[in-house]
Amino acid sequence: MYKVWLVDDEPFISEGLIDAVDWSAFGLEIVGIAEDGEDALTRMRQVPADILITDISMPVMNGLELIRHARAFLPHLKVIILSGFNEFDFLKEGMRLGIENYLLKPIRFEELEATLSDAVNKLNADKPEQVYGKDEIGILRDNVMIRWLSGRIAPPELAERASLLGIELTKPFVAIAVIRAFDADGTNDFMVMAEEKLEDAGEYVSFRDAEGDTVIAFCMENAERGKSKAVDALERLAQAWEIRNSPIRIAIGGALPMAEAGTSYEQARKAQQYFLVMPERNFVDFALLASASTVFFPAELLNWDTYSKPIMAKDKSELLDRIDRDFLAIRSADGMNPGRTKSAAVELIIRMKMEADKLNRAETSEPYKEALDKVMDASTLEDIGDAVKEVSLFAIDSFSGEDMSPVIKQVLRYIQEHYAEALTLKSLGQQYHIHPNYLGQLFHKQTGDTFADYLNKFRIDKAKKMLLDSRLKVNEIAKQVGYWEIGYFYKQFKKHVGIVPSEYKGLH
Repeated sequence: MYKVWLVDDEPFISEGLIDAVDWSAFGLEIVGIAEDGEDALTRMRQVPADILITDISMPVMNGLELIRHARAFLPHLKVIILSGFNEFDFLKEGMRLGIENYLLKPIRFEELEATLSDAVNKLNADKPEQVYGKDEIGILRDNVMIRWLSGRIAPPELAERASLLGIELTKPFVAIAVIRAFDADGTNDFMVMAEEKLEDAGEYVSFRDAEGDTVIAFCMENAERGKSKAVDALERLAQAWEIRNSPIRIAIGGALPMAEAGTSYEQARKAQQYFLVMPERNFVDFALLASASTVFFPAELLNWDTYSKPIMAKDKSELLDRIDRDFLAIRSADGMNPGRTKSAAVELIIRMKMEADKLNRAETSEPYKEALDKVMDASTLEDIGDAVKEVSLFAIDSFSGEDMSPVIKQVLRYIQEHYAEALTLKSLGQQYHIHPNYLGQLFHKQTGDTFADYLNKFRIDKAKKMLLDSRLKVNEIAKQVGYWEIGYFYKQFKKHVGIVPSEYKGLH
């Protein structure tokens, strides 16, 4: 984003501009406000800007002097002048200094926004083309595709990033495959072989997800034909890789409309879990699992949506009662033999493990595998029920708030102690050795808030106390709680409190 300074000796003018303009829509952020030119000039040396919006008539140093001095160290600064007077001499001097527009108060916001748009276009034209290295492109590609599959990127941004990276996502259908390839001889040439074997599979995009698995997005005109070609190519890849005596696990989701790519990805991840009960396989198609698993089993029994409530609430009594009721209903139903019940129990346990994986519980995989083995070896409904009880009780302890991931506990403690510093998922991910995308997902899962929302709430709570208990100015308080961009502070304060900081201070 480009950075903006607002300078006016009437604070309500600056505050009004902050609230009235959707700065982010122009790719802009307010990084500072000041009430005189001299103060603005001093602070602009510390926090430079791309655009300066300034009044002309101000004490200490007027707007024209500010522009003249600021241009000495910010030669490409774009300037918009505000004035309560239509004076030709001011306008002539402003034109000589080079300005984008001379706006009279009261400001017409249509004219201001048009001027901002023109200034941004000029900044974009002046901006040197960014050159990405191979590693940077790979990281950016992974990030964009992960956000796409998780529904966390808006269509305009997706189109822009896809164009930048040369990614084609224009076909009507897509099928997502998740691949875990284990390189026994350490040559790390899996993608070389993959490109060779997937040559006849049509258009596809490959990348790495937050768990480190290889993901292939097959883009297709026809769902049925395209899925068939993708399956054939993946099966050839699995066979060729295993010839090297290197294990491989490939799972593919359904061929769905492009807008439902995230669903296909979740299906592929779920199908990956079935290798726990089918270790001899190297390829699994979710569509075949879905058609063969629980077709004749009542949907309301052994259902994760029902079990998740007592598990998350750590209600062992309710959980055990639910299991007993389900198996009583299974024994009472016609044709509910152990074979059909096994499929439903496997589905339930796999869903538990998938949820555990989201919480970074990789170290707890073994209890789920043991439960699956017990279910597959069971000869009676009672044996299956015992296995479900054991793994469900384990899940209660695993999913409880008391068992919050150690890394999230550390992150929360760090936020409490360093909230005034520049904190990002990237910097925290580097500090605690975890992928920032995965850290974000884990943080949201365990706290109920996104990282940004949690941090903003924490900072705004601190600011509210300081507004009541100190004589500091609003912009000083903003800095002390971690907001160097005063406009962003105003925006977040109003979002969480409902009024701007000056109004809040005046209420108490």
